[in-house]
Amino acid sequence: MTRPVPLTRALISVSDKTGLIDFAQELATRGVEILSTGGTAKALREAGLSVVDVAEVTGFPEMMDGRVKTLHPVIHGGLLALRDNEEHLAAMEAHNIQPIDLLVVNLYPFEETVAKGAAYDDCIENIDIGGPAMIRAASKNHAFVATIVDVEDYPALLAELDANDGATSYEFRQRQAQIAYARTAAYDAAVSTWMAKAINEETPRRRAFAGKLAQTLRYGENPHQKAAFYLDGSNRPGVATAKQWQGKELSYNNINDTDAAFELVAEFPVNQPAVAIIKHANPCGVATGATLAEAYSRAFDCDRTSAFGGIIALNQTLDEATAKEIAAIFTEVVIAPDATDEAKAVFAVKKNLRLLTTGALPDVKAPITTFRQVAGGFLVQDKDNGTITPDDLQVVTKRVPTEQELKDLLFAWTVAKHVKSNAIIYVKDGATVGVGAGQMSRVDSTRIAARKSQDMAEAMGLSEPLTKGSVVASDAFFPFADGLITAAEAGATAVIQPGGSLRDQEVIDAANERGLAMVFTGMRHFRH
Repeated sequence: MTRPVPLTRALISVSDKTGLIDFAQELATRGVEILSTGGTAKALREAGLSVVDVAEVTGFPEMMDGRVKTLHPVIHGGLLALRDNEEHLAAMEAHNIQPIDLLVVNLYPFEETVAKGAAYDDCIENIDIGGPAMIRAASKNHAFVATIVDVEDYPALLAELDANDGATSYEFRQRQAQIAYARTAAYDAAVSTWMAKAINEETPRRRAFAGKLAQTLRYGENPHQKAAFYLDGSNRPGVATAKQWQGKELSYNNINDTDAAFELVAEFPVNQPAVAIIKHANPCGVATGATLAEAYSRAFDCDRTSAFGGIIALNQTLDEATAKEIAAIFTEVVIAPDATDEAKAVFAVKKNLRLLTTGALPDVKAPITTFRQVAGGFLVQDKDNGTITPDDLQVVTKRVPTEQELKDLLFAWTVAKHVKSNAIIYVKDGATVGVGAGQMSRVDSTRIAARKSQDMAEAMGLSEPLTKGSVVASDAFFPFADGLITAAEAGATAVIQPGGSLRDQEVIDAANERGLAMVFTGMRHFRH
């Protein structure tokens, strides 16, 4: 049946009562009979609306602390009956079942309960049973029944009724059924994911991921690719939760790069001004400084060419001085926990620059599950939250790193975690001075980073490459001594790497021959 269905009877049972009264009043003015339950019925009556309790219809009171109220043939029959089927109509008449034309249900706040860190039993109590059952029933029978599961769809339903003389069209009911099934799927995904964690099931037999549409994007990585941005409901501070103050809509690549930048800069303490400049998801400059403006200037000096049109992340409130420095070149996106009014005024004249503020930095140590699709499936893993301290380091050379070298080694290691492998990072005095990323050979990454450093030094009018007197980090072990020798030739004086190669001794010997200090972390940071 694809013709419009007049709306005469609705069942409303909602946990989120936002907009409920105004919506229900609109239905009442259209002559719609309203069935309801518990708190929803109470709220509607207190607003002066006429409501029929579901208990009156079923002949059974709500029981077991509200666990049982709508699980009854009179309700499900009213939702599921095919009104062009004689047998269904006869069953309805025989059992005094009245049709329900509209179901309005939003579910118990399970996701919110989990997000608040509630106890296990509280989370269990917030698993909705009757709601999903009714939603699935009504959605299956969308030939006759409309389903609303989101508050934001109230206006759409009212507009639909106005456009169809108090009826809903088949196309509207189809669309709402799809939305409803996606909601119950997301709900069940949230429950199953939470329960797997609660019982320490690291690799459950089935995994489900869900998201809510935040933005339909103009295109994906390239103009011929369709794309959209979905929220996972975690509210992790970042591009997903940020407020955009100015600039055009974010693109797929903007979102990806901004996330990479903010996650990197969040690695640094909030009392230490830090700036990361990202291009194509790789850092082209990362630095700390006495001020944000100084940190930005030092990050910019790592690779000024690549910084053009990049993404900039800051770990402190963007101030006017830093905004002026950033505004001197074209930048796609700036993201920070906050921004002063003076900084916003500086950016206001840069119409194409997007300014995002998040209110906070993400917790880089929080456990997060990431996934990546491959043909026929997807890979799931924990986010790389690995960190090291000076106590974790094993000095393997004759020379021990100086205090400053040690600080720079740890800085370089932090950055290495956020650079595509094979990753090589040169650092001097708390700032990157050369970054080599994504090469098939580690020695090539070492050479590229050194070459870019030399080019930058020449552009700045310096006689020596920026890597002179630097330290170097490698995200994985050096399989041969050639990469380390290249770094030494570039001027590096100390090395940090995981170790673990069959040729470790060869690499250690090469370091000793050149007077380098080298430490092993015992931890790798591949990033593919």
